[in-house]
Amino acid sequence: MFETKTSKFESLVRAYSTELYRYAHWLCRDRFVAEDLIQETFARAWQGWESLRDDRAARGWLYTILRNEHARLFEKKRPEIDDAQELDDVVDAGSGAVFDQFEMREALEALPRTYREPLLLQVLGGFSCAEIGNMLGTSEGAVMTRLTRARLALRKASGVEARRKAGQR
Repeated sequence: MFETKTSKFESLVRAYSTELYRYAHWLCRDRFVAEDLIQETFARAWQGWESLRDDRAARGWLYTILRNEHARLFEKKRPEIDDAQELDDVVDAGSGAVFDQFEMREALEALPRTYREPLLLQVLGGFSCAEIGNMLGTSEGAVMTRLTRARLALRKASGVEARRKAGQR
């Protein structure tokens, strides 16, 4: 039986919507924004469905669309500036929540984006280094280097390296 364009796309949505939502939620940390990102991702995927040459590349293609949609959220966003408020009076309301989060989440947040993103694409998305390189527009070797550095930084932040060195002495 031949699959129609619509049925192939519907099966794609069913297959990847949950993991795309998980990644979107990680990117924006807001359930409703993540849901909107998923809707926009699939809307753009439907519009560009004809440009997808290989069905096996659909997963990476969807992740790339999602990342681009998330970036579009900030294209025209301008921060609100209150000229009357003194800089010394500004308090970061979000910084208090950092102390309530798990140690690993803090360590992930501390990683530079260039290290954090490939690590999460590999761990959460299950992508290979080559696929991550295609999504991020970099080489496979650069992705492997970033993954190694990210893991080393996480070990250092969690104290594993210090405990390992103390045990060796």
